[in-house]
Amino acid sequence: MLSVSYYPGCSLMGSAREFDDSVRAAAAALEVELAEIPDWSCCGATAAHSLDPHLALALPARNLGLAEAVGKDVVVPCASCFNRLKHAEKALLSGEGRALGVRFEGRVKLFDVADFLSQPAVLERLKARVVKPLKGLKGVCYYGCLVARPPKVCDPEDCENPQSMDRIAAALGMEVTPWSYKTACCGGSHTIARPDIVHTLTQRLFDKALEAEAECFVVGCQMCQANLDMHQRQIAAQAGRDYYLPVLYFTELIGLACGDAHAPSWLKRHFVDPGSLLRKSGLL
Repeated sequence: MLSVSYYPGCSLMGSAREFDDSVRAAAAALEVELAEIPDWSCCGATAAHSLDPHLALALPARNLGLAEAVGKDVVVPCASCFNRLKHAEKALLSGEGRALGVRFEGRVKLFDVADFLSQPAVLERLKARVVKPLKGLKGVCYYGCLVARPPKVCDPEDCENPQSMDRIAAALGMEVTPWSYKTACCGGSHTIARPDIVHTLTQRLFDKALEAEAECFVVGCQMCQANLDMHQRQIAAQAGRDYYLPVLYFTELIGLACGDAHAPSWLKRHFVDPGSLLRKSGLL
């Protein structure tokens, strides 16, 4: 049994509960213990860095100090949280972090959850637990901006062509379609102040996914999931196009492929119902 610290972040406790549920289920299936960091608190994403630079580092730094006291590597599902924790990590390991009043020496490693679950040893466990391969399902992996940018902060394996979700989806038997928009921006939290920008960016993603002959998106960021999922019908109506591209967390796909009985309940929380696609592929 692998044991790691877990920093779920705020939105996975509310609007993205299906992501948290599926992450925990995937970890349990792969014999990974997720131990929540004791007394963890909000990291300040997404607004703190634009309002108070000190607070934007102090909030995630506090959580890093708590994690290092536990002494286990940290798995982070939320891309925004991962990004802010990495910024704090860099500050604490440099002179910039002295004013934060947090003891952190870099003895624990931060992992985006897809990077953690796509490590070779964990991936082999996953392959052994697949009971319902995702054959017949064709999708594109969409990573968004925040787990890879800025590269000097986030330390990605490849900031332009990440592979973690691709490896996981392929291990599940899915046909992963290559495309050039893996890390294109969806607009993030601009959906509140500038929905027109978000609609323009997400429509481009819909069009490029269809151009790649994909049937669905595979995601690992709840903001990306929300923008692609919540606005799809409205954008389709505005564009006069018939978009049907379910937006699935890669951890939900792990649940489906591993025969988790709870997987259908996660999918019911989506705005774009993936039921007809998954039934067509024999997965529901």
